[in-house]
Amino acid sequence: MARASIGSTIVAESSRVVVVEGNKYFPPADVRRDLLTGGTRQYTCPWKGKATYWDIHAGDKVYRNVAWSYEAPKDAAKNITGHVAFDLSAVTVTD
Repeated sequence: MARASIGSTIVAESSRVVVVEGNKYFPPADVRRDLLTGGTRQYTCPWKGKATYWDIHAGDKVYRNVAWSYEAPKDAAKNITGHVAFDLSAVTVTD
């Protein structure tokens, strides 16, 4: 079971993560969307497409642009549609 957390706040938990380029992508149903709000970062991956960034609200802090997903990825990345990955400098992801 993989888990993503900030301090004592669990942001995502799943046994169905997909690993892409060393990042664990959590299925949408296994992510606490109530902790996420739209981020401001913009990035387009050459083979996955346009990333959507998310801020995470944990405790009394907001962690800016530390989660991302591909809501409408290119064909090569269809298997991670809507899945969420996390910036490991802010979010702890364990197995």
